[in-house]
Amino acid sequence: MQIQSFFSKSDEIMKKTIDRLKSELASIRTGRASSAVIECVKVESYDGFLMPINQLAGVSIPDAKTIEIRPWDASQLSVIEKAILKADIGVTPVNDGQVIRISIPSLTEERRKEIVKSVSRMAEDFRVTIRNERRILIENIKKLEKDKVITEDDRKKFERDAQKMTDNYIKKVDESIVLKEKEVMQI
Repeated sequence: MQIQSFFSKSDEIMKKTIDRLKSELASIRTGRASSAVIECVKVESYDGFLMPINQLAGVSIPDAKTIEIRPWDASQLSVIEKAILKADIGVTPVNDGQVIRISIPSLTEERRKEIVKSVSRMAEDFRVTIRNERRILIENIKKLEKDKVITEDDRKKFERDAQKMTDNYIKKVDESIVLKEKEVMQI
């Protein structure tokens, strides 16, 4: 039935929205070491190819404040270091000739509050994306009723189902945000 394809498509888009939110939240620095901090860094290596760091080196977290990058090819050490500096992610790499270490500085209380505000704004953007998808789904449902494919009672039922699905994904956004805010505010 055509209505199922509308719901499936909307569900898929909402799932991708949640995945994107989680990815963006993971890249926010919280004062604790996380490989997500450097995942966005691309290194120009081997004939000018841009590659993520994790394809050129092993990335580990030896303690809560340190990221360790161990290149598989020692000749890539300085290239990786330059890429991290160029990315301007707020950290300074230390190259000892074999390994690059990044110390994650502690966040000030003021900076933590700024990050929480930023996370809240980001959450609202994701909620809007989910609500927009609900709007599109409801427009499609109304079009089916107008084309006499479904009845008015069916339309109302499907609109309630669309709202339930939307509420479920909004709840997932809210849960992710609460977890990130706790993580940021934790000293």
